[in-house]
Amino acid sequence: MLQEGAHGRWTISSSDESTEENSDGEKPSTSSLLEAARGRTSGPQYPCSDARKAAHKRKASPLKFRDEKVSTEEPPAEKQRTSQEGSGWCLSSSDEEPEDEEKYDQKETLKEEKCDVPEEHPLNIHKDDELSEDQKAEQYDETPCAAQDTWDLLNGGNSFRFFLTKVRGIEPSYNSGALHIKDILSPLFGTLVSSAQFNYCIDVAWLVRQYPQEFRKKPLLIVHGEKRESKAELLAQARPYENISFCQAKLDIAFGTHHTKMMLLLYEEGLRVVIHTSNLIADDWHQKTQGMWVSPLYPRLPRGTTGSAGESETNFKSDLISYLMAYNSPALKEWTDLIQEHDLSETRVYLLGSTPGRYQGSDKEKWGHLRLRKLLKEHASLIPAQESWPIVGQFSSIGSMGADGSKWLFPEFQESLVAAGSRATDLLKCDVPIHLVYPTVNNVRQSLEGYPAGGSLPYSIQTAQKQLWLHSYFHKWSAEVSGRSHAMPHIKTYMRLSPDFQKIAWFLVTSANLSKAAWGALEKNGTQLMIRSYELGVLFLPSAFGLDKGYFRVKGKMLPKSSDSATYFPVPYDLPPEPYGSKDQPWIWNIPYTNAPDTHGNMWVPS
Repeated sequence: MLQEGAHGRWTISSSDESTEENSDGEKPSTSSLLEAARGRTSGPQYPCSDARKAAHKRKASPLKFRDEKVSTEEPPAEKQRTSQEGSGWCLSSSDEEPEDEEKYDQKETLKEEKCDVPEEHPLNIHKDDELSEDQKAEQYDETPCAAQDTWDLLNGGNSFRFFLTKVRGIEPSYNSGALHIKDILSPLFGTLVSSAQFNYCIDVAWLVRQYPQEFRKKPLLIVHGEKRESKAELLAQARPYENISFCQAKLDIAFGTHHTKMMLLLYEEGLRVVIHTSNLIADDWHQKTQGMWVSPLYPRLPRGTTGSAGESETNFKSDLISYLMAYNSPALKEWTDLIQEHDLSETRVYLLGSTPGRYQGSDKEKWGHLRLRKLLKEHASLIPAQESWPIVGQFSSIGSMGADGSKWLFPEFQESLVAAGSRATDLLKCDVPIHLVYPTVNNVRQSLEGYPAGGSLPYSIQTAQKQLWLHSYFHKWSAEVSGRSHAMPHIKTYMRLSPDFQKIAWFLVTSANLSKAAWGALEKNGTQLMIRSYELGVLFLPSAFGLDKGYFRVKGKMLPKSSDSATYFPVPYDLPPEPYGSKDQPWIWNIPYTNAPDTHGNMWVPS
């Protein structure tokens, strides 16, 4: 069947129409593990999605671009426009497998060949060509002043405590104020006693190497959602490490995932919480745009303290404990007790989580988009002429939205995002502009990683062809403000802005992509909210930062040392977002791109 829309056309095989409608597509794939056990593949030795497996395969066995018809004088962007015009999108043979939206691997293994490398990507040339992709992703350079910079950031240099991860291959100034996982786990942050890592895709050996030598044998709890073969493989990874234990998150609703990304770090000096967007694999900390919130160092309360001691005005402490209790796991009881014993009163953000289940009554407002709706109604300021204040949503994966916007996006999700003040809004929700930021094919092709960056942008052809209407809301990825236009986003952010994009009513960084599985969908005439996955994020509201005007200002440069750091919020990408042009196509991972080379001179054939 031929599908056609304003942002591309493609051919669909009949088998695609039976793809699970409710799936967010974030289903783990264990075939790589089984093949590895039989010695058939050199793929990643941890669970990953088909999208990530395809990226790994193409990095290990790149397909060089060979097209003499394309002028070598033409810049890559122009090659893409001319060669893809009218060509359509074709389905590869691998598309007959089930939709698979987001499991993170790409443990890269092969040297890159030099071929048509643009000058703006210094990572791809000179001495780095001598390193394998895996070595590049693991390489972490700390300059002599980096430790002092990190210390300054942790002690007042970043009032929002919102950070990006360091990106290799960009202008060094744009990594000032950013953090690598080795920074977070360094002794500078505290003398580690034990830690808990909540995540989706985990390379255990790599994770252990990120801890300083003196902390590598400290107790480490890994909270995951793997089952069956994937679980067995994860546990097998940890056999060499006696200090590692596991907590399996219960996923009783089909197509759910444990997508939360959080670190709990217990120190001799206190406790720290890190809520972020990166998987625990080398690639996610290498050349992607990722975000995190890093808590203050929470001191231990005096012995005998009980009740609500150490609670913040944002109720963060009790909300975090409630989130951990939702796992119903004895392994997390120790951590809920530890949190209870610490003073979290300095926290200025609100916790926003999703946990799998079907919720009714007051429980409906504990999780997902209804939790966001409740927080905004209770704590966000009423905005004059608020119907003109647009919503921006930015994400790396997209679930099934239904045949049109009336199925979920507008009546449920958007209604939650436009809530403000103590009374319900009476404006027509569809009148509020909504801008969705998701990379184009050209964004991916011209990125630092090239086409394989698309392995962590797992929007599938099976989902895309059912919701062409959604693409009219899409906007390009551009992040000149943070130097990360060529670092593909794995961060997820949502916010409400003024019509001139200079003021922010609220800002959310989260693990949650644009999907019903992550945010929840109403059932039984709106009396029940069903959520499939675990997700976690933090919400920034001006009132919690002492701003009486009811908004943050947009920071013009993503660089630290601003005198108004408590007023200007560092949005990590360019505003206003630029809509897709008539020839732009959203990145779709499981179709080939062979008409123009990426920054490494390669094509993309996922099968």
